[in-house]
Amino acid sequence: MNVTIRGRPRPYRTVGFDRKCNGVRLIEQRLLPHEFRTVLTPDHTATAAAIRDMIVRGAGAIGATAAYGLAQGVREFRGASLVRFDRHVERVFRTLKEARPTAVDPVNAMVQVRAAMAAGANVPERQALALEAAERFADEDVAHCRAIGEHGAPLIRAGMRVLTHCNAGWLAFVDIGSATAPLYAAQAAGRNFHVFCDETRPRCQGASLTAWELAQQGISHEVIADNAAGHLMQRGEIDLVIVGSDRILGRTGDAANKIGTYTKAVLAKHHGIPFYVAIPLSTIDWDLTRGSDIPIEERSAEEVLGAWGVTARGRREHVRIANPTSGARNPGFDVTPAPLITGIITPAGIFRPGGLWRSRARLGGPIR
Repeated sequence: MNVTIRGRPRPYRTVGFDRKCNGVRLIEQRLLPHEFRTVLTPDHTATAAAIRDMIVRGAGAIGATAAYGLAQGVREFRGASLVRFDRHVERVFRTLKEARPTAVDPVNAMVQVRAAMAAGANVPERQALALEAAERFADEDVAHCRAIGEHGAPLIRAGMRVLTHCNAGWLAFVDIGSATAPLYAAQAAGRNFHVFCDETRPRCQGASLTAWELAQQGISHEVIADNAAGHLMQRGEIDLVIVGSDRILGRTGDAANKIGTYTKAVLAKHHGIPFYVAIPLSTIDWDLTRGSDIPIEERSAEEVLGAWGVTARGRREHVRIANPTSGARNPGFDVTPAPLITGIITPAGIFRPGGLWRSRARLGGPIR
């Protein structure tokens, strides 16, 4: 997507790789929307920290970052012993896997990289194959998002009012996005519509990231408080809900996404509003059988008790907004059961949640 800097638009990908210095190039998303900056992580432990600390976030983006991080870690190895090399790869894999436990994309991405590496006969060959596989995953992520847009665009009719939650845009992927892909495709087709961006407490990715993206793209939108969505639905001011997901179960259709998604799905069901989840194929978990088995990340209480912002003088500061002696719970995700989901928009088409398993051959799932 294009980012306008000093009045000039420039194309950017959220995640990239610098071969010369073996570094992963990321957009520092914690600074948005007030400052646009890219950073370079010098080694795989710094890349894992960037995932954990949410310099980069979003299913596809952390998937691609983990893939590049694994290739980065593989290229850090010095020596010729395949036994020691394999042990090193396992340590790198584990470090990156543990950075964010709820999303399945990083694991799926790294499994692809490791499978590609196996064809190498020696350490240099496996190092080269790792980076090739990581680049391939990043390119596939973009292709998947583009296809999601093509399949989802017909859902966006002229004059519609669409609700989003959190950020499943190009900042959450390598490019284009999942939940935003149908919006961008509909805009390219000349349709006018309006988007309500849930603020998405406590990190406010809807207010800071989705709204910034839509403003860059020139799409009509407004930010709303998370608790305002039900009011707007009750008044008939929301026609459609599209969200992303960090893990969707291929056997059931249950979807884990940013905390608050389940609430919006319940409200949409009550008011008869279609509720769609948009995902690339790397977001599907074909192994787990129950939504309650999805690991839910518990993040720092400080995210709930305070907030980041920019002062009138342009300084970025964190302020306490809660009672000074109170603690907080901060689950990062919740699980939306399949019966609340109208359809799942994938690169292969739109499916009913219960139809994913029956269509697993088309969706890259197990043949068994």
